Amino acid sequence: MALSTETTDWVSRFADEVIEESERRAPGKPVVVASGLSPSGPIHLGNLREVMTPHLVADELRRRGHQVRHLISWDDYDRYRKVPQGIDGIDDSWAEHIGKPLTSVPAPQGSTHPNWAEHFKAAMVESLAELGVEFDGISQTAQYTSGVYREQILHAIKHRGDIDAILDQYRTKKAPAKKQQKPLDEAELEAAEGSGAANEDDGSSGSAGYFPYKPYCGNCEKDLTTVTSYVDDTTELSYTCAACGFAETVRLNEFNRGKLVWKVDWPMRWAYEGVVFEPSGVDHSSPGSSFQVGGQIVGIFGGEQPIGPMYAFVGISGMAKMSSSKGGVPTAADALKIMEPQLLRWLYARRRPNQSFKIAFDQEIQRLYDEWDKLDAKVAEGSALPADIAAHSRAVGTAAGELPRTVRPLPYRTLASVADITAGHRDQALRILSDLDPENPLGSLDEARPRYDKAEAWINTHVPADQRTIVRAEADAELLKSLDEASQQSLRLLLDGLAGHWSLDGLTHLVYGVPKIQAGFSADATPKELPPEIKTAQRTFFALLYHLLVGRDTGPRLPTLLLAVGQERVRALLGE
Repeated sequence: MALSTETTDWVSRFADEVIEESERRAPGKPVVVASGLSPSGPIHLGNLREVMTPHLVADELRRRGHQVRHLISWDDYDRYRKVPQGIDGIDDSWAEHIGKPLTSVPAPQGSTHPNWAEHFKAAMVESLAELGVEFDGISQTAQYTSGVYREQILHAIKHRGDIDAILDQYRTKKAPAKKQQKPLDEAELEAAEGSGAANEDDGSSGSAGYFPYKPYCGNCEKDLTTVTSYVDDTTELSYTCAACGFAETVRLNEFNRGKLVWKVDWPMRWAYEGVVFEPSGVDHSSPGSSFQVGGQIVGIFGGEQPIGPMYAFVGISGMAKMSSSKGGVPTAADALKIMEPQLLRWLYARRRPNQSFKIAFDQEIQRLYDEWDKLDAKVAEGSALPADIAAHSRAVGTAAGELPRTVRPLPYRTLASVADITAGHRDQALRILSDLDPENPLGSLDEARPRYDKAEAWINTHVPADQRTIVRAEADAELLKSLDEASQQSLRLLLDGLAGHWSLDGLTHLVYGVPKIQAGFSADATPKELPPEIKTAQRTFFALLYHLLVGRDTGPRLPTLLLAVGQERVRALLGE
């Protein structure tokens, strides 16, 4: 799985930087890269970039023989901020849990998981396994409630004045206005306003002064608390809760029910874990935001800020934006239902982190698959460019080996058409797919899996009912009767050639050749040898066939459609 040393893709460049930085900081120790995910709702495909960026760099380091830890911090001790929309099994009653840790919020009704955080974490863990992502998961609930960070918390409170001074430099600052080349789309607007942890307050200033720590209430579990006094010598802390009025006094050197505010928590973890590489989203990277401020606060904990590229948005073809709180957001699990892991990995590997891209759930997925298959062929024949070879290698496997792949990767658009036409009839699907290449037929449908199953899932879940293909039950006698002599001749030429051209390539040659023959040219004539009118004649002929076969102007590619319908039925529907 080793990559050529000549590759200049973004992953290799970051790997070079990380190796140099890691050897400077902690020579001989495993390299630590990190991701942070908040299971506050469905973990969508934009969040996946938070994992895939360090994963790809970590994997490149492993390919080079380095020891690497890829940490995924599950921010499950974050507060529950709002009730997401569009999630089955929840209603407005979940609003009563706002302010509690995510691990203290009930899972949606019907879930087999013990709490909200575990419910949404589980789906992501399963998807990461399918994608070949190796990681060490860290529950922040477990870290905080077991006292792992007690020393760091006490240190932060001891230096609260220094932290407050750093934060104060940014509290009244706003990001300078930038000249926009184009209007922001909805996703970019949401990021500009800040979202999730990036928009969290940086601590409270009550009667006890500034405090970078929030206790969760001992009565209602919410974080709507204010520290009213603190004694440094004894670590005795008093707080009151605005939600329920509860008040108590605790000793912080033995108290485990609270957490550092985000802008202090993040740099504390960089220092604690020795993180060398961690990317951050646009919302964490603006002036005064958590990544920038953390770069100064991390020194208080004796650490250094990691190399941290900003990553751009991941969009969805046909959707304006992704937001976990607004519902209907595609997750990695949703994507993996309709595409193989290799394709999804490739989409993240081929673009630099600061380049936005879209993941297709609409018809565009067929074009993406065509592009992937062309790259696959170029790599196999040795004609691909070095950077493309690198992206392909990162997509098909990891340092641990290649991911499972489809034995016979037939074109996705062909598989989708077959799944559409056969509507779940496996035997019929196998017959059609075997007819694609009669000299090398499929032994079983399993040879075309899992790609066939992905294409079938796409047809069943993302193609509107009015765009599905339903073959006519009987011939359109009225249309056949109304045809002029030229149209009748075109059908006769097609029917006469069916038996001798019954394969995907043969039928492609036949359907494109009929209008050429009618115009007095050879069926083998190339576009350069033909007048422009032939294209018009071909479109007219195709439309006629679609009307006679499926009652519409368009449909699946005609060669695939003809194979799917079968010779006998094609002859009946075309009036023979």
